[in-house]
Amino acid sequence: MPRLLALVKGKVQGVGYRAFAQRKALELGLSGYAENLPDGRVEVVAEGPKEDLEVFLQHLRQGPRLARVEEVEVHWAEEAGLKGFHVY
Repeated sequence: MPRLLALVKGKVQGVGYRAFAQRKALELGLSGYAENLPDGRVEVVAEGPKEDLEVFLQHLRQGPRLARVEEVEVHWAEEAGLKGFHVY
C-alpha cells in the first residue's frame, strides 16, 4: 500500500483541521498522523489503499468549514507500517 504525505498551506491551524483529517482518515480506515508545522502548514501522513488515499486527499483539499486551504503539496512513498491515526 502507498503512503501519502500532504503539506497543507493556508488557514489550517487553529480551525480544527487536524481533527478533521483524523476523522476522515478513520472513516476511510487509514493510518497515519496530522501535525502542525512551525511555518503554519499542517503535515498529514496517511497509509492505506490508493483509492482511499485519493478520496482522503480530496477531503484534505476541502478542509473543515473554518479552514481556507490554499495549496496541498503531495508526495507519494512506500508505506512504513503506521498504526492508528494520531494528532500531534
